[in-house]
Amino acid sequence: MASPYRGSPEALALYEALVAMHPDVERKGAKNPYTSSNGHMFSFLDESGAMSLRLPAPERSAFIEKYDTRLSEQYGTIMTEYVVVPTSLFEDTASLFEYFEQSCTWIGTLKPKPTKGE
Repeated sequence: MASPYRGSPEALALYEALVAMHPDVERKGAKNPYTSSNGHMFSFLDESGAMSLRLPAPERSAFIEKYDTRLSEQYGTIMTEYVVVPTSLFEDTASLFEYFEQSCTWIGTLKPKPTKGE
């Protein structure tokens, strides 16, 4: 069993509140909280307390420009479809929900990944 999340309890509470706003999405991951649909992860919270969100290309570019942020980097790898959500937006759950919904909707259009049993 994965050990519990070791990052900021405040960040985890914000992330859980955001996920709870969408009735069809469940938070997964004990050590590394994330959301996914059809086998595709679309958001996660890292141990530093930073949230990353997966967005399609046009929305991703606009988000980076609007919020003066960057692509997410995890373990030395740039995650080209994920943007780092700035703290000010992360703390504004109502405003962030629009982007969370965009991400969830977009991921729903992708071909489902096969399950481990297939």
